[in-house]
Amino acid sequence: MKTRRHLSYTVLMLIFSIINVMAQIGTAHNPVIYADVPDLSIIRVQETYYMSSTTMHMNPGVPIMKSNDLINWKLVNYAYQTLENDDDKLNLDNGKNDYGRGSWASSLRFHNGIYYVSTFSGTTSKTYIFSTKNIEKGPWKRTVLNHSYHDHSLLFDDDGKIYLVWGSGKIYITELQSDLSAVKEETKRVLIENANAPAGDNIMLPSEGSQLFKVKGKYYLFTICWPKDGMRTVIIHKANTISGPWEGKIGLQDFGVAQGGLIDTPDGKWFSYLFRDAGGVGRIPYLVPVKWQNDWPVLGENGKVPENLDLPVNKSLIPGIVNSDDFNRKNGENNLPLVWQWNHNPDNSLWSLSERKGYLRLKTARIDSSFVQSKNTLTQRTFGPQCLGSTMLELSNMKEGDMAGLSLLQKDFGFIAVKVENGTKKIVMIDAEKGNAKEIESVPLHQNKIYFKAECDFKNKADTGRFYYSLNGKKWISIGKPIKMPYTLPHFMGYRFGLFNYATQNTGGFVDFDYFKLSDKSDLEIIKQKR
Repeated sequence: MKTRRHLSYTVLMLIFSIINVMAQIGTAHNPVIYADVPDLSIIRVQETYYMSSTTMHMNPGVPIMKSNDLINWKLVNYAYQTLENDDDKLNLDNGKNDYGRGSWASSLRFHNGIYYVSTFSGTTSKTYIFSTKNIEKGPWKRTVLNHSYHDHSLLFDDDGKIYLVWGSGKIYITELQSDLSAVKEETKRVLIENANAPAGDNIMLPSEGSQLFKVKGKYYLFTICWPKDGMRTVIIHKANTISGPWEGKIGLQDFGVAQGGLIDTPDGKWFSYLFRDAGGVGRIPYLVPVKWQNDWPVLGENGKVPENLDLPVNKSLIPGIVNSDDFNRKNGENNLPLVWQWNHNPDNSLWSLSERKGYLRLKTARIDSSFVQSKNTLTQRTFGPQCLGSTMLELSNMKEGDMAGLSLLQKDFGFIAVKVENGTKKIVMIDAEKGNAKEIESVPLHQNKIYFKAECDFKNKADTGRFYYSLNGKKWISIGKPIKMPYTLPHFMGYRFGLFNYATQNTGGFVDFDYFKLSDKSDLEIIKQKR
């Protein structure tokens, strides 16, 4: 009798499992993008969605992504190639850098057939507005305001007025000239005196991340704050007129998912796009369903962020957000796919895809004392829950003191590289725990070709990385030790794969990278078996 009951229970649980799996088939899940895509701003133009985000010190900057379903995105453009060209911090010149700064949260809008992307910079103390009729191809018109409007939002109102809203704790508003070339100083005023008041007085991070919307004649301001001993919290303010009065309430307080705004679908569904701090992989986007009650957007399901969404199923981030590259170009072209970004401003005379067909060549022209100060590190996002990047280098043109390889870039970086020392080559594994770079292990190298792999594990915030090398591309050997991959504010970005080459003693050397391959499946067990 007990056996029969046990079998009945087992069958019942199996049926429930099958029903649960079937219910999830064809549905999306959170996070929408398991990679560093923070400060998102999303618009819908007919049935197409566009999204801008923050990549700070990386260039080109302010990525533009496109989706037909709110879930699966691909990079289609950038707002700029370089923010400014004559700044030592942005150029990594004279020992200066701009990690964690560059350009921050953008505002994406569409009005009268023109797309607008605005961003601001603590580096230059300016605000930049880029506009175009073709968001996927450009060209972009560049307008500069001589003030850095923190976490601002644009709003094109129905009466023709253009508003800029910004601030931290105290939220300000001003009107812009019709061509957006300047603010109307006489219109500048406080919009909301204490935007984080709905979350109480014990605040660690005052309200910021302003995004302003107008829905059915009413105004909605989304901000986030961070109460002490709490989590990042969505605050929503509502008013019948832009001049107020404004009423505020907590919009969402769950899982630290916050900062974003509102988007609707062609069939009338509403969502709030937000992001969550997810450790070493970065700040990752979420969607939560929105229902309207008494003219208020109500976020989530019973105040919680759902795991599953009534939207099309997620596909891989490859090739839309990240991708492999064999560096083969037709007709001698010297271009990089949009998945690539340079660390700070590149020196375009020191890289080439045409000097040797099928290879990325990185050349040296100055002496650098550290990896994070070296120019022309070519990067892509890491992504979760786990990922693997690999490359092959040809090394015959390296010079004494040169260092070239594959990195996992953040303040606490790690890398595997070939170093030329005393006329010989060696493979080195470097770990910069707490920002202090140390050589953990080295292996003599007696050939001019080497294969490298870097592996990341972000499952359950493991935030660890490992490096491997191979002499023949088949047998892989672990080197050094696992690195810890914490998210640190000095870099303010998720970890990045990086291809690099820099000189510490002599200039004029170069290395050739044959390919960069990405995978979302770990081959750690395979590597262990081959050792």
